[in-house]
Amino acid sequence: MIYAIIAIVLVGLFFMFTYNGLVALRQRVKNAWSQVDVQLRRRYDLIPNLVNTIKGYAKHERETFQQVTEARTRAMSAGTVKEQANAENMLSGTLKSLFAVAENYPQLKADSNFKQLQEELSNTESKIAFARQFYNDTVQKYNTKIQVFPNVLIAGMLGFTEETYFNLDGEAAARQPVDVKFD
Repeated sequence: MIYAIIAIVLVGLFFMFTYNGLVALRQRVKNAWSQVDVQLRRRYDLIPNLVNTIKGYAKHERETFQQVTEARTRAMSAGTVKEQANAENMLSGTLKSLFAVAENYPQLKADSNFKQLQEELSNTESKIAFARQFYNDTVQKYNTKIQVFPNVLIAGMLGFTEETYFNLDGEAAARQPVDVKFD
């Protein structure tokens, strides 16, 4: 009888500690995502200022400005992590086009406001990369915890599901070795 009570208490304690650990990790994932979101919002706030600065010098680049604005709007309204990653990929591409336009205007490149905005955007991109790495590390810990035995039994019963990584296009290409050929 006493062994049965001890066994029930031990199983109860295991269940309680496992559940609490899973909840804590799920909350860390949510917190990590909110840090990514803060940096993305900062980026979104900088983009209109950047576009307006470039517009002053390159008025006839209307299509590029419209593409950047549309990509920013899509990114701001993304719902899931996967949608956010797709929208961020599109936004990054349009920002590259915007900076390519800026390259054609030496007066713009010398403009102190443009330089400051470009530096702020660069710093924000670094912060986004750091926050994204922290988020993905936290997701990896959480996903591992819910998949290992015996946690997988408890996680499945209580509705803990895998979280999605925030991966951007171009990462795999950036990690590929450079192919140098001498002819």
